[in-house]
Amino acid sequence: MADDKLLAFDTSTDMLSVAVRHGARVFAHSGPGGAQASATLIPLIRQLLAEAGLALADLDAIAFGRGPGSFTGLRTACAVAQGLGFGAGVPLLPVDTLQAVAEEARHRFGAVRVVALLDARMDQVYAARYDFDAPPDAPVEAELLAPEAVTVPEGWVLAGNAFAAYGERLPAVTRHAVLPTAEALLRLAPALLAAGRAVAPADAAPLYVRDKVAQTTEERAALKAAQQATPTP
Repeated sequence: MADDKLLAFDTSTDMLSVAVRHGARVFAHSGPGGAQASATLIPLIRQLLAEAGLALADLDAIAFGRGPGSFTGLRTACAVAQGLGFGAGVPLLPVDTLQAVAEEARHRFGAVRVVALLDARMDQVYAARYDFDAPPDAPVEAELLAPEAVTVPEGWVLAGNAFAAYGERLPAVTRHAVLPTAEALLRLAPALLAAGRAVAPADAAPLYVRDKVAQTTEERAALKAAQQATPTP
């Protein structure tokens, strides 16, 4: 659409990324995320909307990175999107962060077949494959893997933020260090909106992939209890 009015933001990593599109013009900001994101996200949104000459109610949709990624970051993005969407009567567009990673690699480096990775901490990565030559509605499922379990088909590349932490443990193929950006969400938004992916604010939810940190804690406690209960030879 020639006069798209879209807001997008991602807080799934250590970088906070916000962008607004008003027709052909894009207003964007990126900076430190993490714990700062909850305090700086809404002021940045207001600033960029003002620069674009838009009010929240003018927007066609609000896109946000739904995950996987930092649990706190995903909850922040979803909660802010829901609050803004409810208040302004604007639909939400939850976008997979790994898809945004792949789109950033496509946009910056011309990558067509991308294995997108994000550092999941705890010695694991989130991974998903995106083929930009495939039909746009082709199903893609994110996985939680050990770095050694990541496979890259011939002719594909790796993209994401996991190389510093797990570089030698990942396949030795072409790599692009990129993050899921709000600008990538804006580029993906038109096709996703046309495919009917927008939802009401009440129906938006984060995509964690890893079940819950609490389960991992319980598993560790159970393992510790089992070890303590095991008789010493």
